[in-house]
Amino acid sequence: MNHLLLIDDDSELCKMLAEYLAAEDFSVDMAHDGVSGLQIARQRPHDAIILDVMLPGMNGFDVLRELRQQQQTPVLMLTARGDDVDSIVGLELGADDYLPKPCNPRVLVARLRAILRRRPTPQSDSTENNESLSLGELLLEPGSRSASLRNEQLTLTSTEYSLLEILVRNAGHLVTKDTLSELALGRPMSRYDRSIDMHISSLRKKIGVLNDHQTPIQTVRGQGYQLVLPSGVSVQTSSQHHQPGESR
Repeated sequence: MNHLLLIDDDSELCKMLAEYLAAEDFSVDMAHDGVSGLQIARQRPHDAIILDVMLPGMNGFDVLRELRQQQQTPVLMLTARGDDVDSIVGLELGADDYLPKPCNPRVLVARLRAILRRRPTPQSDSTENNESLSLGELLLEPGSRSASLRNEQLTLTSTEYSLLEILVRNAGHLVTKDTLSELALGRPMSRYDRSIDMHISSLRKKIGVLNDHQTPIQTVRGQGYQLVLPSGVSVQTSSQHHQPGESR
């Protein structure tokens, strides 16, 4: 059972969503203001957080900003319908995805399941889990869904890691926005949806300079993105076998 934290000041909506989510095999903690929501998020581990923007005391943006200083728990933000500014700000602050309110509970569950599928998986002896990817100074470990640059760990959200891995595996080639949305967000790209653009923007800032390229993720206008593959540099794979308890 996946454990969720729902932070929304509408107690009736929380109750309705909690009942629906329980029927879908989720357990739900609830908070009705930003301060208590942040406190609960810090005290107990959750698989994902559903966070409303408009909250008393401390708004959802401030809660997300504080959360991202300490943890990368996936966050799905609930924004006012038609308010693109809220969704963009949320994504810039590190939200994994967003939904306008009022939302269809079935769509909410679908978005949550897509987010949860991108979580790190327990390490096993499988080739997929133990095969690392390297591109010059950049190293990705798909099993733990972690990335490092020049031996320094990158602090990425689950969505950012997914996008980076897709771009690395397709380094030197265009990846369309539709493909990135399907693979990284688990949903088709909708009209005027800027989610991928916002996640890529954040990813660029975190990567900075890679293999002497100030902006290694290039925009192919009107189509998508590609990761620059410098001359003489290629994506390398290697198996990383770790004993139980061995530090990564």
